[in-house]
Amino acid sequence: MRIRATVAVVSGALALSALTGAAAQAAPGSDRERVQVPTAESVFGKQATAKGKGFKAAAVPKVSKVTVNGGKDIVLGTTKLKTVSVSVTASHASNIADAYAYFWHGSTYETADGIITPNEEYASCKASSATTSTCKLTFTVDPQWDLVNDLAGSWNVGVGALAADDSDFAWNDKYSKTRVQRFSKLVVNATPEPIKKGKTLTVNGTLSRANWDTWKYAGYTQQSVKLQFKKKGAASYTTVKTVKSGSKGALKTTVKAASDGYWRWSFAGTSTTPAINSTADFVDVK
Repeated sequence: MRIRATVAVVSGALALSALTGAAAQAAPGSDRERVQVPTAESVFGKQATAKGKGFKAAAVPKVSKVTVNGGKDIVLGTTKLKTVSVSVTASHASNIADAYAYFWHGSTYETADGIITPNEEYASCKASSATTSTCKLTFTVDPQWDLVNDLAGSWNVGVGALAADDSDFAWNDKYSKTRVQRFSKLVVNATPEPIKKGKTLTVNGTLSRANWDTWKYAGYTQQSVKLQFKKKGAASYTTVKTVKSGSKGALKTTVKAASDGYWRWSFAGTSTTPAINSTADFVDVK
């Protein structure tokens, strides 16, 4: 018999609700306790675990590929839930009956402080040959329930696969990595418009990102952001200068107006925050 483990980020508020039976949402920024991470025994059951320990390595299923969110980073704002797909390709002489995947944050199990588990109790597996199957799972991530700012960045991807004859399983707590990032916003405003050729053009902007502790957007300070220009009729942008974001993510610089064209800010991104380009602001030079 198989038993799925249901685990999530545990906060002081959530732990209290578990004791009282109340359904309460964790307060933003509250202290988190260490979380319980899945094990092969909790996912595939004691019978499979006992068999798995006694079988030679050649009998263990082989996981050959794991794809998280189509190979893209997982990016969330402050309110909207995001559903992420994971596919696990594995093989065994008897084929694959089931697979499992989960995301966990931390350097070791003992210090894990965040975990996200799949929606389904069992994966949906489709055989591509007599020995190989690709199994799919989905994850729904809620920034107001599953995440706080400290959890932005790299997460471990744990993976398991169960042989179709129930003889053995594969299990890897750190099969790969994925990134969970705070959604970014970038705006631009060039003034005055229109402007005479040779006059000083002021370009303002703001770089901000999701704050998972307050569920609002806040300025991203001390970040290098490129000011870029594309002349009217040109195919691509060129970088004019690089500016550091200031208080509340504010951006400001000046340039000499030379020709009609489009101005934008471009942020390369960090491990916790995705890259983004602002929309373009067209300036007519007289």
